[in-house]
Amino acid sequence: MTAAEVEETSEPLEEPEAPPPVRRPPRLTWQKLTFLPVALIVVLFVTWLWFAQADLDALTRNALSGGQVTKALWQHIQLTAISTFFVLIIAIPLGILLTRGVMSRATPVAMAFANMGQATPAIGLLALLVIWLGIGRRAALIGIIIYAILPVLSNTITGLKANDPTLLEAARGIGMSPTGVLTRVELPLAVPLILAGVRTALVLNVGTATLAVFGGGGGLGVLITTGITNQRMPVLVLGSILTVVLALLVDWLASLAELLLRPRGLQP
Repeated sequence: MTAAEVEETSEPLEEPEAPPPVRRPPRLTWQKLTFLPVALIVVLFVTWLWFAQADLDALTRNALSGGQVTKALWQHIQLTAISTFFVLIIAIPLGILLTRGVMSRATPVAMAFANMGQATPAIGLLALLVIWLGIGRRAALIGIIIYAILPVLSNTITGLKANDPTLLEAARGIGMSPTGVLTRVELPLAVPLILAGVRTALVLNVGTATLAVFGGGGGLGVLITTGITNQRMPVLVLGSILTVVLALLVDWLASLAELLLRPRGLQP
């Protein structure tokens, strides 16, 4: 058989088909975006209906009138937002610093102090700060910050130390500077754990902020303590419901941020 006949009889090899592209599921689903907000709106609407038909005495109406509910809610949001901001600018840089070189030797000491801050009863810590700093929002904010530093600091250190050393070595091998390795490799890989700590700190801050009333910091704790001391159940119920709704709403917003800020390559 000649070469020409071989070429005529041989069939061309078929190229293998490329596998279809893998479609990642969307980060946010409509259930994630709507379920909890709708549930919270229903709870608030039912609470409003209950108050609309309830027979409130003069003391209860006085405790809830004059925009006092709105004022307490706004103070609570401010306490949560300000304390969370300071927790982030303290705990995350400190966590990064404690994983660098010789500073890592101070990690057990820093974690011991952070554990002491959260192990101390919140009301006792606030009382000590009021004795030291006097009554006012400053003492309440410092107490909330001390109480919420641990989860963010711990998760930052854990996330950075859990990175694969071979990835870090490869980043250094291609000529990245220590700052480049930190910002482009280490921190993106640690983002899920750091965000989980931030989410925990946010919910802690909402709950701890109810104790700010004992230090003159205001917040929804005003309604709760007023309802308890005056034995007015509607005031107590309203303060408690608003606190729970705010905590769930903050947790929901933090979960959305956790999904959106997580690097795409780390999606499950």
